[in-house]
Amino acid sequence: MHLYIKIAIFLILTSVILGAFGAHKLNDLLNNEQINSFNTGIKYQMIHGISVLILSLNYKAFTKRIKNIVQIMILGTLLFSFSIYLLNIKDLISLPTNFLGPITPIGGALIIISWIMLILNVNKEVNHF
Repeated sequence: MHLYIKIAIFLILTSVILGAFGAHKLNDLLNNEQINSFNTGIKYQMIHGISVLILSLNYKAFTKRIKNIVQIMILGTLLFSFSIYLLNIKDLISLPTNFLGPITPIGGALIIISWIMLILNVNKEVNHF
C-alpha cells in the first residue's frame, strides 16, 4: 500500500497546485463556467486523494480486494479530473479534445464503482473503532 500512499499524496499535492494556478492565472483566461468546471475537477481530485490516503493507511479494515478498489478509485479520479482540466484549457493549449468527452463520465463511473465496491468489502472481522 506504500505506492498508493505516494499516489494519494501526489493527487492531493497536484490538486493544491492546480487550485492555486486556477485561482491566480486562469481567472483572467477562462469564463465563469469554465472556472467552475475546473474547480469541480480540483474538488473531486482532492476528496479522492484524501480518500485513497485514508484507505491506504487503514487497509486492514477491508477485505483483500482493497487494492483493486483503490486502483479503480485512482484511475477514476485521474480520468475524471484531468479530462475536466484539459476540456477547460483546450483553447489555451490548442488541444484537440474530441477524445476527452467520453473520458469524463467513464472516470466518474469508475469513482462510483469504487465506492460501491468499498461498501461491499468492509472487513467484518476487524474492530473499526
